[in-house]
Amino acid sequence: MGLAAIEERAVVAERSGFHGIAFMDHLAPPSAESQPMYEAMTLATLIAARTERLIVSHLVLCDALRHPAVLARQAVTLDHASGGRFELGIGAGSVPGELVTYGVTDDGPGARVTRLGESLDLLEALWSGEPVSFSGEHFQLDCPGQSPVPLGAIPIVIGGSRRRMLSLVRRHADWWNLQLNLLGELDRLRPEVGDARISIQQMVAYVADGHRRAEVETAAMRRFATMGDGLVVGDATQLVDHFGALRERGVERFYVWFADFAAPETLEAFGAGVIGAFA
Repeated sequence: MGLAAIEERAVVAERSGFHGIAFMDHLAPPSAESQPMYEAMTLATLIAARTERLIVSHLVLCDALRHPAVLARQAVTLDHASGGRFELGIGAGSVPGELVTYGVTDDGPGARVTRLGESLDLLEALWSGEPVSFSGEHFQLDCPGQSPVPLGAIPIVIGGSRRRMLSLVRRHADWWNLQLNLLGELDRLRPEVGDARISIQQMVAYVADGHRRAEVETAAMRRFATMGDGLVVGDATQLVDHFGALRERGVERFYVWFADFAAPETLEAFGAGVIGAFA
């Protein structure tokens, strides 16, 4: 998808009542390596400049791609430029093969999670504006601090379901995001995340016209059947019931992917029929 199309969708989403927008962070699109893709922080900056209300974030930034001192500056810059509309979504790297392919790191999952924990400690220390002295397995810093500091507290979003990731959620995250294929684990894992608020990812095949339901469902199943409970097909009434039931289970935010790649008319219809019902 080109930049103009992404900008158009962001503007339509804002107009249609969506609360925010989140981007991927990869060196090549997963399972579609020949397709174009833009750098995640630069893209977030562009969209923050083109919108007035949308929260701008990522699901999620790959920790290994940025030194925490650089990421701390990027995040604060976006925080100031957007008037406080940036949230930091970050993880240990969901596609480790690309990190090897592009020569970033061949660290295993344990080392990457350790690095992420150190990065989070350093981000919070650097955002304080105070001098930082830190010695860990991956980073050694002895610096006078960074300025400016964030306008407020930059919210942190962390996903994952394994024990060590959930520990990082408890220590650092404002939001815990549960990925598409683990919705069935929500109730079991929720006690492990402390005070973090709960969000989920959800792939939606939106049926705006009941006469096209079979067509919409067939296309969605062909593309995304492997997502299991992460894919839901429905019209406005059915989706209001679906998201309403999840809200009753404590989910406060939904990152909605659309099976038709967020066609502007789908965003408008979903905003009117589903978001409008919860306004």
